[in-house]
Amino acid sequence: MPHLLPLADEPAPERADAARNREAILAAALRLVRTQGVGCVTMDTVAAEAGVGKGTLFRRFENREGLMAAVLNESETAWQASVISGPPPLGPGAPPLERLLAFGHSRLRTNLTHAELIAAAGHPGARSAAALSFANMHVRYLLGELGVHGDLLMLATALLAPLEMVVLDQQVNAEHITLERIEAGWDDLVRRVVRA
Repeated sequence: MPHLLPLADEPAPERADAARNREAILAAALRLVRTQGVGCVTMDTVAAEAGVGKGTLFRRFENREGLMAAVLNESETAWQASVISGPPPLGPGAPPLERLLAFGHSRLRTNLTHAELIAAAGHPGARSAAALSFANMHVRYLLGELGVHGDLLMLATALLAPLEMVVLDQQVNAEHITLERIEAGWDDLVRRVVRA
């Protein structure tokens, strides 16, 4: 039986025009990020590109950081879809160790690709709690499939930490470590956790 009134803990349904505006804004921001780079994207340029007023943009996202976080979450959603249903080895169909290694390489490269966007979203941990939870849950699942024992939450967190932007920025930009070396080091860490 459908609810006649919204429940107290349910968010208000989004109006159709608000949903259209949100989609137009996010599509415009993503286009501008791809064509002009994150540094050139302002609230003014996004509003003009999306064909909405600046007030609409600020009501929806509050500030540039909020907008960049929303764009980041859109790219995160696409990346998660490739993990859940994309082709192997990242997606289903490959052995768990192969999937875990592919996951780490993909996460590392995705973070580096979106480094400017992550920074523009406010801080290295600007991804939503749901995005971080997804990555941790997926790594825990694969560790379980591999028969790893122990505190899988902590092991997954330890495996994910080297893939975060704050660590990658230090390694790649300050220490000039190659991606190949970082990936090899991460693979070694994974194999040590799996063997233990």
